Amino acid sequence: MSDAIWWQRGIVYQIYPRSFQDSDGDGVGDLRGVVRRLDYLVALGVDALWLSPIFPSPMADFGYDVEDYCDVDPLFGDLAAFDRLIGEAHRRGLKVILDLVPNHTSDRHPWFVASRASRDDPRRDWYLWHDPRPDGSPPNNWLSNFGGGGWEWDAATAQYYFHSFLKEQPDLNWRNPAVRQAIYDVLRFWLDRGVDGFRVDVIWLLIKDEQLRDNPVNPSFRPDEASQHRLLPLYTADRPEGQAIVEEMRDVLDAYDERVLIGEIYLPVERLVAYYGKDLRGAHLPFNFQLLSTAWNASGIARIIAEYEAALPPGAWPNWVLGNHDNHRIASRIGAAQAPVAAMLLLTLRGTPTIYYGEEIGMADVAIPPDEVQDPYEKQQPGIGVGRDPERTPMQWDADPNAGFTAGRPWLRLAPDHEARNVAMLAQDPTSILALYRRLIALRRTHPALAVGRLEHVVAVDEILIFERRHGAGHFAILLNFGHEDRVVARPGPEIPAIVLLSTVLDERGDALRPEIALRADEGVILDLTRLPG
Repeated sequence: MSDAIWWQRGIVYQIYPRSFQDSDGDGVGDLRGVVRRLDYLVALGVDALWLSPIFPSPMADFGYDVEDYCDVDPLFGDLAAFDRLIGEAHRRGLKVILDLVPNHTSDRHPWFVASRASRDDPRRDWYLWHDPRPDGSPPNNWLSNFGGGGWEWDAATAQYYFHSFLKEQPDLNWRNPAVRQAIYDVLRFWLDRGVDGFRVDVIWLLIKDEQLRDNPVNPSFRPDEASQHRLLPLYTADRPEGQAIVEEMRDVLDAYDERVLIGEIYLPVERLVAYYGKDLRGAHLPFNFQLLSTAWNASGIARIIAEYEAALPPGAWPNWVLGNHDNHRIASRIGAAQAPVAAMLLLTLRGTPTIYYGEEIGMADVAIPPDEVQDPYEKQQPGIGVGRDPERTPMQWDADPNAGFTAGRPWLRLAPDHEARNVAMLAQDPTSILALYRRLIALRRTHPALAVGRLEHVVAVDEILIFERRHGAGHFAILLNFGHEDRVVARPGPEIPAIVLLSTVLDERGDALRPEIALRADEGVILDLTRLPG
């Protein structure tokens, strides 16, 4: 695998800092806590950790409202703590990816404070300010992604400003060259400190329509959906001018060695792949979120794999994600029985996998009572199930009352099963989902075919998904039972002696010498079809 760059052959592990490890007893995770758990990441076998935002922030949206791009919020530590994290991570061979939030700032950011002060301020054009319509109403019908209108009236200067999310998160004007250079300077600030790359928040929203045209009505909108889906974001998302911005960001990173640019992009696959850029000069990894929303069945998964692979530009490197801080946990979406199958799928598909903290121990969503809700998205639109707190609860380290996460009161309640489902307990169980993740990751390191090899022969047979990976002499078949009943299926390469390299059940299965293989309910297996010499 020596020819593959680290972000191609490696595995990314997303940490939501508030919920990973608290070191000072305030109930909120911090950078010192992350340092404390670096050896766990090494033992798990991942290659890079991605930190959700740690910048100074009023925390209206838990760090996605940035007050200063070039510092660390005291809740998480300081720049010295960050520098120590970088040093300790690199000493262990781990890369560090930082979350960048360039679409908007906090309304308390000095840039916006100046912009709001006067229509004549030099930074007025750093944000999206516009006059009202003749009747005093907002300039157009654009909506906030958190519900309600996207325009906020400023009485002092008698104009509206646009916010794609909370009113406390005004959007930057990315058509202004000064804004672009300011953010590129932010990139350089962190790159110079040793950051190995960035995950760029809502990268497909950066540019809005210059003519301020109304977004069209969504004919498929249902009353039970979040209100922002009432309109199609034709003029507020995925604008063609955004491609040049992504390429400019890439140019900044390319001045440094082997840094990675990851883009958060919720778009259909045919638009997603455009963010690789002309001649692959865009994002290295436009996030592929298809597994977050596709129906969990063999035929559906086979279809998205084939469509994604076919849509990739020549030379583009794929990636896959099962969960993140904005979506329900995989164990809740598909059930605990299928979570091991999902793990085997994620870690054997071609491309870079991203693991969301806690997936490796089977963490599920935690029900948050209404009086404990923290997420502003849920508070803006209560009762329709858009809250993100359930997938952001503290990491479950051990069976102590606070799961080893904090000596204080956790900022979100813990899962009711944390005494049994935690790292310390599962690490002692050779058949646990944590043991499965560790073995899958170890196999990726041992066999280049499973990390960087070709993907071949993707098919669905009944409830069984089958695909193959090849690299050099290495040849493996992956068979995944998406059903809850035992199945028998013809195996790939029936003429080749095969070894069951790994089963999600983590027991001994023996060689697969027969042309058919029996899969138990909710089981996945990796077959080694490599022809032995002689």
